[in-house]
Amino acid sequence: MKNKQSVYQVIAVFVSALLIFLANLYATGGAPVFKGSAEGETVRCRVIRVTDVRTDNVSGETEFVTVRFKAQALNTALRGKTLEVVQEIDRSFVFCPKQVEQNDKILVESYTADGGTQYYFGDYVRITPLLWLLAIFCILIIVFSRIQGLKTVISLGFTCLSVFTVLIPAVLNGHNIYFWSIAVCMFITVMTLSIISGFNVKALCAGIGCVCGVLCAGLTVLISDKFLNMTGMLEEESVYLIQLYPDNPINLKAIIFAMIIVGAVGAVMDVSMSISSSLYELRLKSPHIRPVELMKSGFTIGRDMMGTMANTLVLAYIGSSLTSVLLLVAYNAGIEQVINKEMIVAEILQALAGSLGMLLTLPLTSAVCAAIYYNREEKNNASC
Repeated sequence: MKNKQSVYQVIAVFVSALLIFLANLYATGGAPVFKGSAEGETVRCRVIRVTDVRTDNVSGETEFVTVRFKAQALNTALRGKTLEVVQEIDRSFVFCPKQVEQNDKILVESYTADGGTQYYFGDYVRITPLLWLLAIFCILIIVFSRIQGLKTVISLGFTCLSVFTVLIPAVLNGHNIYFWSIAVCMFITVMTLSIISGFNVKALCAGIGCVCGVLCAGLTVLISDKFLNMTGMLEEESVYLIQLYPDNPINLKAIIFAMIIVGAVGAVMDVSMSISSSLYELRLKSPHIRPVELMKSGFTIGRDMMGTMANTLVLAYIGSSLTSVLLLVAYNAGIEQVINKEMIVAEILQALAGSLGMLLTLPLTSAVCAAIYYNREEKNNASC
């Protein structure tokens, strides 16, 4: 039986990869996923040496620094070539990048003008330390959890791919955001449970409970939108987003919907799987337990989980927007003004809708487990 489940899990991996590939082709129309519309090219470089530093004072107050340096291209068709690069630093800004130094890894932007190509400092390369941290994270998961950890890493990779190569291109290419966000959440649920837990009754109950909980969270957002009078303009980035396609602007309210259910699916899946697994073990240890008692046990287990899981969601959303909250509190007269800001309303809605989805997942998963586990046992007894 164990070998059979392993075969099913391998099949789930290949099917998940195929579905992501096909969904990506449909969502993007075959175009590159991360190819933006900006002119020029971004080149990763290493600073060889600084050749000139010039400081100018504008109006006697603003200090403007121009740094010229040589850098070796590390990728693209320019790999191995030496480029003449300019870094412009405006000291009037509160935060500005530090002056480049020898051996710094940087991103260089190229611009073509007057028949020639000029290269300017873009930013410092920060992805390498993140990749090392990600590698350490994956290695530790595999070391501590072994094969289950490997399954976790694979499912996490598919989750990121489904968001970045399917959902985001679908949104940018004008597809229905509500449909694609729900479809991606359902895919993440089925894929994760299939790869990690296999095709069994526990995963089935957890999947049903998770999908119902996520749909409840989404329904909460749609109903709340009728009363909150939200526009979707949460921050400065929302303005740029709506200006991408003036003739067919992106639905910012749908973006909020997607943001909330995608943010909630992980916590809801955790709750549903915990309830399903606990009740499955309880059913095995107490084969004569009645469905009603099994469901009540699910409620009891869920009460202890709900307090910590709700805190997890609320603190995650507060932590992600703490800088904005501090500014709003500092520059507004009262708490009522702060809470009525649409950005804060969206964060509160995220926390409440996600927590409500988890709350409703508890009885739904418990009811599904009571029905399926009991009926399954009855069928097994009848066959004997």
